[in-house]
Amino acid sequence: MKKKIALVALLMMAGVLLGFAQTSAPVKDPVMIDAKGYQDLLAKYKGQPLVMTFWATWCEPCRDEYPMLNELAKQYAPQGLKVVGISLDQDGDLILMRRFLARYKPVFPNYRKTKGNEDAFANGVMQGWTGAIPASFFYAKDGSQIGHLVGSGDHDTYDAAIRTLLAK
Repeated sequence: MKKKIALVALLMMAGVLLGFAQTSAPVKDPVMIDAKGYQDLLAKYKGQPLVMTFWATWCEPCRDEYPMLNELAKQYAPQGLKVVGISLDQDGDLILMRRFLARYKPVFPNYRKTKGNEDAFANGVMQGWTGAIPASFFYAKDGSQIGHLVGSGDHDTYDAAIRTLLAK
């Protein structure tokens, strides 16, 4: 009798979980961009303080920073801050990327870099940048890049950089 009750309970839990899975909207894959697409994004957000952040699911520091950046994006959105994420994940990482985005529910748009032309893309973002991530680039309202963080950054470092950006 106990086995039947346990089996019924297990089946009911599975049904509930299946119901949750079916009701949540699937995560859309980020739009692919190349170096020109990056420049188009900069043009789109000109006139607004902007943080462009580069990340990937295989990058542990990126996974640590991403939720913090999402919270900072929420916090500073009323002051006009725009944040845009660019994933460097490749096709083989799509399932992990979808799960990552579904888990963190970013309040900012995300794109994905097209494969190839890494050096041209990186130099189009910032002369001399090697493509190392995590990396964030800060753009003033006039579209000029006023700073960057390459490597792990903590909350206080990002908060100070965003405050400086918003003061420009």
